[in-house]
Amino acid sequence: MRILVTNDDGISAPGLLVLEAIASELAGPDGEVWTVAPAFEQSGVGHCISYTHPSMISELGPRRFAAEGSPADCVLAGLHILLKDQRPDLVLSGVNRGNNSAENALYSGTLGGAMEGALQGLPAIALSQYYGPGNRDLADPFEAARSFGAEVIRKILAAQPENSQDYGLFYNINFPPVAAAEVRGTRVTRQGARPGTGFSAQEQPSPNGRRYMWIQGGDQQVQTKAGTDAHANLDGYISVTPMRADLTAHDALEALKAIE
Repeated sequence: MRILVTNDDGISAPGLLVLEAIASELAGPDGEVWTVAPAFEQSGVGHCISYTHPSMISELGPRRFAAEGSPADCVLAGLHILLKDQRPDLVLSGVNRGNNSAENALYSGTLGGAMEGALQGLPAIALSQYYGPGNRDLADPFEAARSFGAEVIRKILAAQPENSQDYGLFYNINFPPVAAAEVRGTRVTRQGARPGTGFSAQEQPSPNGRRYMWIQGGDQQVQTKAGTDAHANLDGYISVTPMRADLTAHDALEALKAIE
């Protein structure tokens, strides 16, 4: 198996090493793992692409590259430049430092990389490690992802349905904020929404009087509805959420027929 790996935390992120190890296990001794990751951290860029300016690609080692761009840029570089004559079998993105459950999924560059893989017609999976009191002080906070990543991906690839839709599936895996020994299992979930939680902005003036702002996240320990990703994660389960790039609100189409 040939696997293309990317992330949004950047080429030097510890979670990328975890994902490369997972990918190597999946690829096997006769497979290949190709890494194309952002040269600098790209958290929160979503599915952005560098459409208006070029991006430099640097080779750091065998099958390992850094691109000055987003995770989606990295996937495009991998598929159309570095692997254009040897298309990969799978795109993996992560392992993100922090969860991409609930509303975080909408901002996530990790998911942006997986989404681009799906748009290019490939199986694609995003992996993220939830942080919390149960794992943030461990010697290896990625312990749950490292221990269960390959197993969960194998199960997804074996069970994924035939795609009959215009947009292909990609998958959002979030590992719970606990030690590996405390993981309770896996749940297939919907995307949740943390009530009263979202991103905000705080102003901070500089010494010369110019106005700047810091973007702030919300409380990541807020529970979501049963059957959703963050709810499962905070209960100690790995969540697997199937997703598509189709943003249509299908439930609203019939009601809006009245405006035609």
